Amino acid sequence: MFSFCADPSTLSEAAWLACYLTTGKHMAIYWSVGTVLVLLAITAPAALAFGFGGAAAARSKFLPLRWFGKTYIAIVRGVPDIAFFLFFVIALDQAFEWMRHKVKCPDWDQPIRQGNDFVVCDAAKLPLGNAAQWVHETYGFLLAVLTFAIVFGAFAANVLYGAMRAVPRGQLETAEAYGMTQRQCFWRILVPQMWVFALPGLSNLWMVLIKATPLLFLLGVEDIVYWARELGGAKTPRFTDYPHGDWRMWYFLALLVFYLILTRISEVVLARVMARLTRGQATMAGEAQRKAA
Repeated sequence: MFSFCADPSTLSEAAWLACYLTTGKHMAIYWSVGTVLVLLAITAPAALAFGFGGAAAARSKFLPLRWFGKTYIAIVRGVPDIAFFLFFVIALDQAFEWMRHKVKCPDWDQPIRQGNDFVVCDAAKLPLGNAAQWVHETYGFLLAVLTFAIVFGAFAANVLYGAMRAVPRGQLETAEAYGMTQRQCFWRILVPQMWVFALPGLSNLWMVLIKATPLLFLLGVEDIVYWARELGGAKTPRFTDYPHGDWRMWYFLALLVFYLILTRISEVVLARVMARLTRGQATMAGEAQRKAA
């Protein structure tokens, strides 16, 4: 990046390090930090939406919908995350291609399953073979977001389901006595009050989501853990202009600091949100605020 980086062998230690940290490959690890933050920004609301839908379904009076919600929560929470990520992404990708294959290649007369191979016509592949590299990366990232949202949505559903049950029944009965319908009781009484009970569990889930971002590597996304391992490994003069020994410890130490800073910022923000939600609520935290005031 710098003009004085043309000949690394002539540089002082500080200049050499500055040039080393601004190479093209190092830009990739800086971009991957943005990838992790974007993943969190998209996955968190998506998982919350899955969780809210799963919790609402689990408490539905319509029996098939209630079974569906409880089954979704039980199955996804009961399968190890790594196993789910490895299986679900492949299954989801093949499901998308199978649906496109049925639409775009109706005259296909060969079996799709050929031994261990999954074969569809070229027009049905996702993404297309001649697509640009950014299309392949975006598609892989979207699959990762959907997988994370489904997995953590099941945990969020369990938290929200418990929070809905924690709202005092007398609140709903009072609303019904005033003539509110079931829908009005749900949206005007239950949902606004459940968040104060759900936030402690959701905050823990947010921390787990942050720590689970290295699983992006399993989904084919080059995240910061991948680049830390790649760049920190020993490099010889034959393969790079900036040879060095095994520096993985320093790279992973930098990741440790990054995740500690991110979780600390999260703790501060969540504490303020909790204080705002408990204001005026009939909870221990709300009572503490009332006495302090």
